[in-house]
Amino acid sequence: MSSRVTRLAPSPTGALHLGNLRTFLVNWAMARRGGWSIVMRLEDLDGPRIKPGAIEATIDTLRWVGLDWDGPICIQSHDLQPYVEAMHQLAHLRRTYPCELTRSEIQAAASAPHGREGETPFPAVLRPSSIPSRFADANTNWRFIVEDRTIEFADAFVGPIVRHPSRECGDFVIWTRRAQPSYQLAVVIDDARQRVTDVVRGDDLIDSAARQMLLIEALSLGTPPRYAHLPLVVGEDGRRLAKRHGDTRVDHYRTMGVTPQRLIGLIGFWCGLSRARSTMTLDEFRDALDLSMIPRGKTVFTHEDHQWLCER
Repeated sequence: MSSRVTRLAPSPTGALHLGNLRTFLVNWAMARRGGWSIVMRLEDLDGPRIKPGAIEATIDTLRWVGLDWDGPICIQSHDLQPYVEAMHQLAHLRRTYPCELTRSEIQAAASAPHGREGETPFPAVLRPSSIPSRFADANTNWRFIVEDRTIEFADAFVGPIVRHPSRECGDFVIWTRRAQPSYQLAVVIDDARQRVTDVVRGDDLIDSAARQMLLIEALSLGTPPRYAHLPLVVGEDGRRLAKRHGDTRVDHYRTMGVTPQRLIGLIGFWCGLSRARSTMTLDEFRDALDLSMIPRGKTVFTHEDHQWLCER
């Protein structure tokens, strides 16, 4: 194995849909072709949105498709101490402060953000006049102080990225009153302690990459991972996959008798690996994958895609 490490990091807030599977397949294939290690991490800090039994169902679904990983499965909620230690460090540096939020704002902070949908920037003028030097109350909400500067990085799929977090989001939440870290802090700490060097995910998280790079720098965690942000899979209306597009869960098609090879074949077609929809094994997908062949625009899940999956 090379020294490069990636991670499959599903959030058990519900069943995996075809868009999730596309990202995991591409991530897995890149890793296995490149000889990278793969860690499996269940990001289960999203409070009430975590569904009972979803962790077991998620693992079962990924194994059914044929994906594998190296080493034991990491479940975020099993050990919160690394996140607490990071908060103490940021407080000592006076880079974070307590800030009350509404319930909806807390839930949004705990979840992985989807681009800038509904996001209201938190301006620097609303910071308290005195910034504490101790993380003394884990049962309130804390924001990270965002400096007024740009963040630039080269994305392996998108290319050069320039973001200005202080204008786009302002001081963002890193700890919630549920006494748990937000998505942004948890991801940074876990990627560092699992020595993740490569992150493959949807392009709705490009803005998050800039925020996470600020945290990596503030916590002196070394070089940020290499990022590859893939276009989202959307419905024919151009909106991200959801219930309005019908049942796009992988388990739905599994129950209907659709084989993993047919699902992989559709995703291979989406990724430009074939000119027409056709069944494909996981090994064939791995060997054929080339990031440069994946279309740059959003992937559209069409009625014809659904019909093909259901053919006998």
